[in-house]
Amino acid sequence: MGRTAEEAPSLHGHAEPDKPSLAWEQAEAYLEALRGRGRTPETIKTYRRNLLMLFRALPEDGRLDHTALARWRDAMLEQGYTPRTINVRLAAANGFLGYLGLRGYQLPVQLKPAKDDIQPELTRNEYLRLLSAARALGKERTYFMVKTFAVLGLTLHDLPNLTVKAVEAGTLMATANRSHQIIRIPNSLQAELRDYLQREGIQSGSVFRTRNGKTVNRTSVTGCIQQLARDARVAPEKCNPRCLRKLCQSTRESVQQNISLLVEQALDRLLEQEQITAGWEVSGYDK
Repeated sequence: MGRTAEEAPSLHGHAEPDKPSLAWEQAEAYLEALRGRGRTPETIKTYRRNLLMLFRALPEDGRLDHTALARWRDAMLEQGYTPRTINVRLAAANGFLGYLGLRGYQLPVQLKPAKDDIQPELTRNEYLRLLSAARALGKERTYFMVKTFAVLGLTLHDLPNLTVKAVEAGTLMATANRSHQIIRIPNSLQAELRDYLQREGIQSGSVFRTRNGKTVNRTSVTGCIQQLARDARVAPEKCNPRCLRKLCQSTRESVQQNISLLVEQALDRLLEQEQITAGWEVSGYDK
């Protein structure tokens, strides 16, 4: 059942009738509606995370057009997300737009995963074995390729953006959903890269380059990483930038979920303490 005009949140300023602007307040109202329908807290968190990613894919003013979800889908495919993950995110976006009465902007067609499209999962222990193998074999450049994809979550397309200047600044610019995203280089990786650049005598340009100074091509990057498979005792199909990037994403999501839980627990403790200090007497509430 769709919502009536009175039930649905109003859309914010329209630059033109067919391009509404979405606001996060509408997403919060949608999440609250889902909560009222009995959706579990974990489901609400998943919806919230997926809607946040949708908003990051939109322009800063939240402007929506009829190809916005298709562009988002294509960007996620390019970044290495599986069809199943993309379908889940699109389902959240479609539900949100249906709630707002914007069904004309939905993308109902779901991706069909190919039989061999199940992306193998690289574990952190396997990732560490790849690093150890690269060190044991003296393949320093490959070591940093592996670490860069797993720590920064870069795509192959964005690898040339890791330059000497970016290492010095501690940040680099990457593209996500056709928008620019600033990625912070953690201090430990930054220190390692600085030492590597000094040893290699690289003073400008891309960090990963061939002997004649050109940026390494995508095929060479994947090939270098896959050469570690046997010594690292890791399946070759896991030794690629896509699996390393996916490991970065899953690690970040796990950390974020843990942080969200800690925030909720800290808030509960704060409210309980305030209840004890200044709260009204509540029947059955144990002070």
